[in-house]
Amino acid sequence: MSAASVITTPAGIITTRIPRYLSTIRIWESLYALPFCFMGMILASDGWPGWGVFIWITVALTGARTLGMAANRVLHRKEDVHNPRTSNRHLPTGLLKPVEVFGLMVFGAGVFFFAASQLNGLAFALSPFAAIYVVGYSFAKYYTWACHFFLGWALAISPSAAWIAVTGRLDLEPVLLSAVVALWAGGFDIIYGCADVDFDRKYGVNSFPKRFGIPVALRTTKFMHTSASVALLALGFWMDLSFFYFIGWAIATSLLALENSLIKADDLSKLRSPLFQYNSVISMVLLLFTILAVAL
Repeated sequence: MSAASVITTPAGIITTRIPRYLSTIRIWESLYALPFCFMGMILASDGWPGWGVFIWITVALTGARTLGMAANRVLHRKEDVHNPRTSNRHLPTGLLKPVEVFGLMVFGAGVFFFAASQLNGLAFALSPFAAIYVVGYSFAKYYTWACHFFLGWALAISPSAAWIAVTGRLDLEPVLLSAVVALWAGGFDIIYGCADVDFDRKYGVNSFPKRFGIPVALRTTKFMHTSASVALLALGFWMDLSFFYFIGWAIATSLLALENSLIKADDLSKLRSPLFQYNSVISMVLLLFTILAVAL
């Protein structure tokens, strides 16, 4: 046993355990959905909602993501041991124990519920349903090839939730933005599923690529991403946003098209390219130009 694995002091916990906790829930990937959440916030308030709302929305999303990612790691730990793509994660390698990751679930849920309670009554009333969903979607791949769409909607909750946090009600505009996130994220999850086809067939895990084949899966992803782009364009016209929004839309759509062009049915090697590793750039571009469209 290495000295680094023995924790005897609070300082040791901070220097060894906490970075592992952040790593196992991939906290940096919050940039994937967080910009869409802030887009919902900015559009709902037609500007800046105030620091209090901003802080509690951010805390709530962080808690919900911690809950969902930790649950995903615990529930899938047995498959992750055998999957080459996931075998280096913290639970398969023993860097963290299941009880520790379960503790992260409890912590994330507590943070999420408390933050929702600080926003408004509707946000707090709906928070248990959101929590159940972000945990429950992890079971989908055991029952249906449509599991990717369940994941997409788990992430898609955020812009509508932010709208509710600001206004205390749910309108149709954020539902359209949530549909964009569902199509975008679900499509990328299908792409990543293509890399796991052999594993899924061997271990009986359901996925869209396993059920319909990689060529059909990639065509479906392109259709989903095209639909997401059209929906984003429609949202800009619907909300009468300025030309800045449409500049952001054009940049994001171009990046999305480029990403899809890199992946071929007979060549998935580009899946690990930097462009895919930093896919959150697309949502950050959209957020930046949405802010400009509202502020200027």
